[in-house]
Amino acid sequence: MERNVWRTSSRSGSNGQCVEVRDRGTAIDVRDSKAPTAGTLSFGPASWDAFVSSIKTDHRRP
Repeated sequence: MERNVWRTSSRSGSNGQCVEVRDRGTAIDVRDSKAPTAGTLSFGPASWDAFVSSIKTDHRRP
């Protein structure tokens, strides 16, 4: 992932309900694409990896 560039998931639909993510190297930031100036959540790299892994695991459950 290129650093300091906001990205929207390729799985996001066109309904406008998306989050954007950027990798700053030392942290991963997440914001609401509809309200980009409303603030961000920041995760350390290890926390972000754990979060993404848990989503992938939960998504595979029946």
